[in-house]
Amino acid sequence: MADPRALTVTSALVDYAVAHGTWADDPVLADLRDETAALGPVATMQIGPDQGQLLTLFARLVGARRAVEVGTFTGYSSLCIARGLAAGGTLLCCDVSEEWTALARRAWERAGLAGRIELRIAPALDTLRSLPPEPTIDLAFIDADKGGYWDYWDQLVPRMRPGGVLLADNVLWSGRVADDDGDDDTRAIREFNDRVAADDRVDVVVLPAFDGLTIGRRH
Repeated sequence: MADPRALTVTSALVDYAVAHGTWADDPVLADLRDETAALGPVATMQIGPDQGQLLTLFARLVGARRAVEVGTFTGYSSLCIARGLAAGGTLLCCDVSEEWTALARRAWERAGLAGRIELRIAPALDTLRSLPPEPTIDLAFIDADKGGYWDYWDQLVPRMRPGGVLLADNVLWSGRVADDDGDDDTRAIREFNDRVAADDRVDVVVLPAFDGLTIGRRH
């Protein structure tokens, strides 16, 4: 039975929502979307402008001075997080692609945010394990290889300060997590969701928007 609360989200509706948010789209973000779209089908890895606004708001809500992103791609989400950071705040980006993040670096420069962002080209798990163990991270966003989600989450949670927020994208995986069968990514996301739901270090809600967004708050 269809959920009466369900809403069909069209491109026109997303544009309407973005236009009515505090951070309306700007030329740097618009240009970056166009540059990413030119990459072809892989461009679907980029978040939309509505989700970008939410990332900026989360950074403001938690007063983020230290943020971490796992999976940077062409830099759209990192731009949105960086512009929401408190004065003196920094964002550490973890990715393995020099090619895709070259677009990100150019966009950060154009937006005047390059000084807030550190990019490490290396396996994200290695980067996270190298971070100090103290709980100093205010905001974390995971949007990378689905098989690594739990390992990233498990490394980040102890490093989050009390009240810090973790976000994980694509956790409903186009609805496939509710199917009986699935491919490796579907099974990995399903396992991640189960483990996060049982993680007593955080309060969690799964938002059925975008492609599913997990929101966790560190105790």
